[in-house]
Amino acid sequence: MAPPDEQERAQLAQRRAELASKYVKPFGERPQSNARGIHHAALICSDVEQTIQFYDGVLGFPLVELTENRDYPGSSHFFFDLGNSTLLGFFDFPGLGLQPAEERIGTVQHIAIGVAPDKHAMLQKKLDELGIPYEGPQRGIPESMYLRDPDGIGIELLSDELMWFGGRWLDRD
Repeated sequence: MAPPDEQERAQLAQRRAELASKYVKPFGERPQSNARGIHHAALICSDVEQTIQFYDGVLGFPLVELTENRDYPGSSHFFFDLGNSTLLGFFDFPGLGLQPAEERIGTVQHIAIGVAPDKHAMLQKKLDELGIPYEGPQRGIPESMYLRDPDGIGIELLSDELMWFGGRWLDRD
């Protein structure tokens, strides 16, 4: 399917502007969220050790728990520390014959993980040394590195502060 042409893009931009005008309230006028943050995202992997080697070994997100999944006997459930009291969780489901995910409606497009600027630079160097491909800096987005984990899950390593987006803070005036 082809990307939208200029006329379609203008219509989409107008619709986004209408939705933003209707739903996005200035910081001082919006209610406080009922949420405290994401406890963990739960993803599915094909190989527990390969996933540990990538997230802990390559990206430096320490493995903090590895146990049997309480809902599916034989399945592993494990967590990586993403800092700021946030976890990234994984399951494997041996015996189910699951297929790789495709980018489609209802799936996760990518997970953006904040890393400090010095860690971002260190990770960029490490990815380069290991020959792990990523996009972002070469497209004029130096604060972001978009890459895929061993199962094709989209990961963005983002050096911006939390709640900073598009050149402005989203949680203050």
